[in-house]
Amino acid sequence: MAGIFDFGPAIVLLPFLSFLIALGTALSGRDLLPKGGAIPGIAATAGSLVLSVAMAAAVAGGEVYDETIYTWAAGAVPGTEGIELTFGLLIDPLSSMMLVIVTLIALLVHVFSLGYMNDDGQTGLPRYYAGLGLFTASMLGFVVADNLLMAFMFFELVGLCSYLLIGFHFREPGPPSAAKKAFLVTRFGDYFFLIGVVAVFATFGTAQFAGENAFPVLAEQALAGEFAANTFLGLGTEAWFTVVGLLVLGGVIGKSAQFPLHTWLPDAMEGPTPVSALIHAATMVAAGVYLVARMYGFYAVSPTALGVIALVGGFTALFAGTMGIVKRELKQVLAYSTISQYGYMMLALGAGGYVAATFHLLTHAFFKALLFLGAGSVILAMHHNENMWDMGGLKDEMPVTYYSFLAGSLALAGIFPFAGFWSKDEVLYYSLVHGLAGQPLLLLGYVFGLLAVPVTAFYTFRMVFLTFHGDARTEEAESPESVRWNVKGPLAVLGVLATVAGAVNLAPVRTLTGAHVDFLHAWLDGGFTDLTVHHYGEIDPYSSVYLAGSEVTTVLLGAAVSLGLALLGLGLAYRLYAVPEPVEHTDKLGSVKDLLYDNYYQDEYQVYLANRVVLPLARAADTFDQGVVDGAVNAVSSVSLFSGSRIRRIQTGVVSNYAALVTLGLTALLVVFGVLGGWLL
Repeated sequence: MAGIFDFGPAIVLLPFLSFLIALGTALSGRDLLPKGGAIPGIAATAGSLVLSVAMAAAVAGGEVYDETIYTWAAGAVPGTEGIELTFGLLIDPLSSMMLVIVTLIALLVHVFSLGYMNDDGQTGLPRYYAGLGLFTASMLGFVVADNLLMAFMFFELVGLCSYLLIGFHFREPGPPSAAKKAFLVTRFGDYFFLIGVVAVFATFGTAQFAGENAFPVLAEQALAGEFAANTFLGLGTEAWFTVVGLLVLGGVIGKSAQFPLHTWLPDAMEGPTPVSALIHAATMVAAGVYLVARMYGFYAVSPTALGVIALVGGFTALFAGTMGIVKRELKQVLAYSTISQYGYMMLALGAGGYVAATFHLLTHAFFKALLFLGAGSVILAMHHNENMWDMGGLKDEMPVTYYSFLAGSLALAGIFPFAGFWSKDEVLYYSLVHGLAGQPLLLLGYVFGLLAVPVTAFYTFRMVFLTFHGDARTEEAESPESVRWNVKGPLAVLGVLATVAGAVNLAPVRTLTGAHVDFLHAWLDGGFTDLTVHHYGEIDPYSSVYLAGSEVTTVLLGAAVSLGLALLGLGLAYRLYAVPEPVEHTDKLGSVKDLLYDNYYQDEYQVYLANRVVLPLARAADTFDQGVVDGAVNAVSSVSLFSGSRIRRIQTGVVSNYAALVTLGLTALLVVFGVLGGWLL
């Protein structure tokens, strides 16, 4: 199996090849490929999936691949001797797990697109499949990157692909606007990310994620007093590491749509539904969380950075969830759900739950892809009507879609024993225990996360009951269009995974029984637990930080409270909306509903900042640049231009004029020297 790693680049190159094939077809303007170019994409992602599974098997056997493939710059800038800019592959437990997730979801999205895009008479299909291929290749390149700069480059490619696919229907007014918004908002965060990359190179002279010169290892050495410099820009070592970590976090907050850079994601629903599934489950939004997990060895030495991550994540989980309870469109509810769920992952990372965060990333990929593709099946059956209030009664008409969608909803709401229950509870467990150990930011994050549980269950099952239960409220709902196998097949696969994927990490069961059923903990064991202990401290199984002084009691009470709140939200949604003729009870909220429906006026606030703050500052800077900086340069140049224009007049080309000027010049020199000589004598 050792030789399988030699095929590592093929995981990225196969989808890229499908992109080139589809792009060639799109540029030719002719239908050169069947199914609009879908077949190369399906074959490529299937091949990448097979290779990813094979490499995961090799990693399970204890092998790790970390090799530089190409060095494209080495000490090219004065003062950077010894710094190399490289492309390389790092395939370890974390990246191999993510490779399987991305390739599996991408394959299912390609197959689903056969039913959603091809059977609906869409135009521009080669362009669509070209975008999917480049999107998949970019995310896979990001996952296997062995250094931060390479990761940044693929990070930006992922953003470009999202722009192209969100704006796929560019002839309509909404998609191009949404694409530009996604591009600009995430670029704002990526600006800080880029500065963070430069800071990493300036601090450590390397940006490798692993190996002898890995900057997480250097960070540990620095805190132990073994690093050459103890201060940076007047800051202490740990404070400087916090600054660098927060700079990189800017890109994470933008890509993973965390507060306050979350506003692009709901608008991104203007893109085709399969694209939404890919963005939310396995590519763009997942990229930010994956980056923090990839750099966790660095973040774990900065308690302040982790505290900020936890607080932002916990707040976002609740904040986004509240907006989901009033939305009327299927995909809008799911969009705010995605923002909220990635908030849970950030909370886990900040709380020292490295495995818990990656576990929730795994389960969320399955049940969120399922929910988006399920929503796509419903939208297709409803002739692209997304309004849940125009649906109802689809349970019996679309049984495969309903039961798979129900499995995803139960996982999202955190209902036992579905996958989301296990991963979400582990997130809350780590934030609670480390919060009680003396970390108030983590405790506050736990409160936010816990309050988000009933909110999540409520908006999730409000969506289920309005869409599938009760009486049909329109003609489209009475006789929905049937969907084919290429729609139902991916739903069935993801429905099974949303139900059983939690079995890979039954950590609470191990706590209660001692049985070795937390396989993901063993899989991802890379020493990060020890790094977390660096500042959170070792917690004894019978420490007073546990409820009633017992780890078992804490696990049971935490799970019971969380599950009880989830059932409370589900029950409330059932009581209000699981009726033949539901009414919109959120109207009783009055102005509060307006506030939630208009997303807390975040868009208006950002436009206000742009018009009233950023634009005046930009104009002032432009005035200073034009009047002072350019003015000084122009003033100096104007002297030269004026002198030159006057001197140019004597260049007539007439020999007699030149002779006269020479004579006058010699006469002037004789007079000057005569006067000076007389004065000196």
